[in-house]
Amino acid sequence: MVNPENPRPSGATARGTDGNRRAELVEAAVDHVTAHGIGDLSLRRLGAAIGVSHRMLIHYFGTREQLLVEVVRRSERRQRELLSRLHAEPGRSPAEVARLLWRELSDPRLAGRERLFFEICGYALRGRPEAVRVLDGIVADWLEPLVAAEVAAGADAGTARNRARLGLATVRGLLLDLLATGDRAGVDAALEEFLRLFYPPERPG
Repeated sequence: MVNPENPRPSGATARGTDGNRRAELVEAAVDHVTAHGIGDLSLRRLGAAIGVSHRMLIHYFGTREQLLVEVVRRSERRQRELLSRLHAEPGRSPAEVARLLWRELSDPRLAGRERLFFEICGYALRGRPEAVRVLDGIVADWLEPLVAAEVAAGADAGTARNRARLGLATVRGLLLDLLATGDRAGVDAALEEFLRLFYPPERPG
């Protein structure tokens, strides 16, 4: 739960405080959506869940869709931060990192978060102005950490970028498959096959 609502100060301090407050609300909304899913969640119910009025959410985000865009963007940033932490742990192979990240992304308790991602992307691709911003960086922001991991594994820069993009597209496709079919065994097996092709085991000798 976030802090109780406070009167807005003036001037530069107000802008800084507003920015911090907005960030706090996004973080609280991400936590709630991650834990409980989105369903037909209204601003009024979300506000009650995170301890603010729906008017406060309207003040900072305008509409439910604009808030959900920020929830998706922050969720994506959290996932990239997790990827960076996993890569930073010594002794982890790229395939192990991929499996650990997949375990987080495909956790059935977090399915609402992934449904929201695809829902907002669908709105954006249909040109709904309140959702279009979610497309900013939806690929590019992931490429830097993924390319760095491929380079560290020995790929040249061009190959690393191609592999990073292919890996990102594959994981997102498998997430959509899982949400659509519920076939966890099939999707997990497909991921393992992809990792065998992507990171073939070294031959002895």
